[in-house]
Amino acid sequence: MPSSPSDCERTPPAAFELATAARIVFGAGRVRELPAIVAGRRTLLVTGRRGSPIPLDAAHHVRVDGEPTIDDARRAAAHGDVEIVVAIGGGSALDLGKAAAALIANSGDPLRYLEVIGEGQPLPRPSLPCICVPTTAGTGAEVTRNAVLGSPAHGVKVSLRSPHMLPAVALVDPELTYDLPPALTASTGLDALTQLIEPFVSSKANAFVDAICRDAIPRLIAALPQACAGDRAARTEMAYASLCGGLALANAGLGAVHGFAGPLGGRFPAPHGAICAVLLPHVVAVNAARTGDPKFAELAAMTGDLAAFVAQFALPPLSTYGIGEGDVPAVVAQAKQASSMKANPVALSDADLADVLSRAIG
Repeated sequence: MPSSPSDCERTPPAAFELATAARIVFGAGRVRELPAIVAGRRTLLVTGRRGSPIPLDAAHHVRVDGEPTIDDARRAAAHGDVEIVVAIGGGSALDLGKAAAALIANSGDPLRYLEVIGEGQPLPRPSLPCICVPTTAGTGAEVTRNAVLGSPAHGVKVSLRSPHMLPAVALVDPELTYDLPPALTASTGLDALTQLIEPFVSSKANAFVDAICRDAIPRLIAALPQACAGDRAARTEMAYASLCGGLALANAGLGAVHGFAGPLGGRFPAPHGAICAVLLPHVVAVNAARTGDPKFAELAAMTGDLAAFVAQFALPPLSTYGIGEGDVPAVVAQAKQASSMKANPVALSDADLADVLSRAIG
């Protein structure tokens, strides 16, 4: 029996499916379980410049300095005589690890499988098992089914994407984020916020994604300023929110912020998190104005003044990275082709997109 009349009025959840890592391990100190999880298998270790936070015996070690490119993926995949891939670091290292695990198990050049600039063919075989260990709280790449790779020749970043690429284990230990500097904490944290907000209002949103976003967005809003000040409890909240953002985007898509992030990151030396942070308030504002969806009022209640929240972290405008008004038409044209743009809650006009980008340029 319904407990109240209002229960009868609720719309039943629409059909959806959930895709995520086969196993999620979360908690302070859990990274020390990594050697046992690897269990002596011949390993390709992929890390950022800081390497691995714990000793790990690996047959091969690949480091990525900055966001990975298609050539980085080719080099990592050349280490084919391994049984498992362990990726430790920020989103760049995790994406490169997932790409390597996929390409080692599937023959052919990455362009055979890449979106937008490649053939976009599906991966025929499952990836090697991949263990993802994030050391930032931002991308949620430990639970997503894609790897973002830059193509300098095309001036764009695109995804290698397949259900086969979901990690075998996502090992999220907040202790690994304790020593992140404030600026990196802010930019990665605002990336995590973007990856909660865009799925929440996405045209592909579902009841599961709504639930985790409603829980994680207020947590992140409360925690991020404290995490930038070094509070460890807030770091744990951020690690959880980032994980939720990865779960959300993997199951409901993103939107115009990430539609812009691909071409901007491919054409200019701008960090992904900084791009997302600067664009986010402008994209939310235009989407709210164009849709009238009551979810935007709910979102505003969770975030408060979103523009003011983002502004407190003093991230520079896009012009800092050499982006000018003359670049707007070409970036808009590229952004319209991005897969992320397809999940934006409303189809934005060229004029809308140009206005958003101009405001973010500053």
